[in-house]
Amino acid sequence: MIHGRLQLTARARLALLSTVLVLGSGITLTALTYVLMRRNHQVVQVFHTTGGGGPLPPIEDISRQVRSAALSDLLAQAAVALVVVTVLAAVLGWLVSGRLLRPIREISATAQRSSAENLSERVPVATPKDEVTALAGTVNTMLDRIQRGVAERDRVLYSQRLFTANAAHELRTPLTTMRTAVDVTLDGEPTRAELVAMAGDIRTAIGRSQRTLDGLLALAQSQAGPGDQRLLDLAAIVAGVLAETAVGPLTVRTALEPAPVRADPVLVERMIANLVDNAVRHNRPDGDVTVSTGTHTGRSFLRIANTGRPIPPDEAGGLLEPFVCGTGTRMSGDGGAGLGLSIVRAVVTVHHGDLVISPQPTGGLEITIQFPLASQLTAGERSKKDSSTTTV
Repeated sequence: MIHGRLQLTARARLALLSTVLVLGSGITLTALTYVLMRRNHQVVQVFHTTGGGGPLPPIEDISRQVRSAALSDLLAQAAVALVVVTVLAAVLGWLVSGRLLRPIREISATAQRSSAENLSERVPVATPKDEVTALAGTVNTMLDRIQRGVAERDRVLYSQRLFTANAAHELRTPLTTMRTAVDVTLDGEPTRAELVAMAGDIRTAIGRSQRTLDGLLALAQSQAGPGDQRLLDLAAIVAGVLAETAVGPLTVRTALEPAPVRADPVLVERMIANLVDNAVRHNRPDGDVTVSTGTHTGRSFLRIANTGRPIPPDEAGGLLEPFVCGTGTRMSGDGGAGLGLSIVRAVVTVHHGDLVISPQPTGGLEITIQFPLASQLTAGERSKKDSSTTTV
């Protein structure tokens, strides 16, 4: 193997290639002209008068001498012309290849200037439409995807940092409560009543920590993606969740039309249970809950609305963030972990759905979720689903 071979640039290779092509074409043309002239045997007739001159050489010798001289002149002149044309081809090839490769150098320079901190620059796309223009468009499309990916990465990292800080705070609060209860109770000779009160405080704090950990686990499972996806009916799942939920004095109104989706049944059931629990928990004592399902514009939807306190429009979107509960701040003392709607959003996202949360003019929220419409059930799947679904 030969090491240290000369590495030519693309511009040098293009110029060398054009020079070699011109040189080869010139040599071929000269050789072809030379061969054709050698095969030219035209008869040369020489006329002379008798006089005092000596005898003339034979006609064949004169013809041969003329042809030999012509071929020699042809080779000499062709060699000079070939050298000139080859040098000119080399110069023009170098200049033309540089002009042709200029857009590629601009693309390379733009790619080198791009970084994770600066992805806004794009390659200029000129006309006419050709291979280089297509390459520039492809590079710009790639930079767009990279920019979106970096923005999404930054958003996820920020959300994870915020989530971790909130989770640490929420888990530290019950620990602080337990430590304070123990220190205050054991500072002296505690009575039985004081010990019982301390145990109650510790039990309450442990329950709060357990709810927070359960919510964190459910959120992590929802964000991990769907597992075994099956053909489901949102109406049937909503009916089952409502049958198992204690709504107290609230009035529940339903309009459940078939809404087929292909999704993970565990995640979808958890999503609907969180929505119903949120609608019941954040409601007036004499309020109502309205749930509807069905299909619209080629998508299956689930809509749930409740009554409650008026919520400012700029506060509604924040309710989807972790550890935000009711007032747009950290968890309130209503027994919730502040993760219900965060889990709902995660389930909708992994199933490629859409979620819209809107405050109602009279108070409360209306949450609408849309999923891609599942394909129609076959007869066997429909009978199997009907036999395993309980209608409420």
